[in-house]
Amino acid sequence: MGLKQWYDRHVMPRLVTLACSQGQIMKRRSQVVPLATGKVFELGCGGGLNQQFYNEAAVTAFSGIDPHAGLLEGARLRASEKGWDTQILEGVGEHIPFASGQFDTVVCTYTLCSVEDPERVLSEIRRILKPGGRMLFLEHGRAPDAGVQRWQQRIEPVWKQIAGGCHLTRPIGSALRGAGFAVEPLGQGYLPGTPRFAGWMEWGVARKAGA
Repeated sequence: MGLKQWYDRHVMPRLVTLACSQGQIMKRRSQVVPLATGKVFELGCGGGLNQQFYNEAAVTAFSGIDPHAGLLEGARLRASEKGWDTQILEGVGEHIPFASGQFDTVVCTYTLCSVEDPERVLSEIRRILKPGGRMLFLEHGRAPDAGVQRWQQRIEPVWKQIAGGCHLTRPIGSALRGAGFAVEPLGQGYLPGTPRFAGWMEWGVARKAGA
């Protein structure tokens, strides 16, 4: 196993989990995740960072995928403790291994930045949602300020190598709208205490347009 493979398998997932569990990020999670209801699917559920914020009374079943097998046991343990009907699998968002029209809510937090094909992933999310279903999103990405965007473009090639393929320049709300979702923003802004090139956040609710 080469050094990069070893880093990607053993070090990077833990570093990303640590970074994504900072206080201000967990505060944002607490504003989005409790809105999930019914049969829930979480994209990038490894580590179980969102589990503490779900409204247990509002969720009837929980499923999820994550590409990092080493993080899945923690997610399974936290979900099973809630007594839900649970199915958590290793997988990627470009090929979600669940039937179409199956879920009331999809939860996606700090995940679209690192998938290989965001358009395909959003198409898959639309596919698995029931008519009238909702995607709850909390993502970081392309900043609205031109100066910050220039720094994002400069830093991104190196950033992707150390942060598991994380992109700094991907749009958020416009990408969701382009994929056929009607977006209801709940908030946006730079995360306090975070470098602006990595700190632009948007969160809200995305529904199938016309559903």
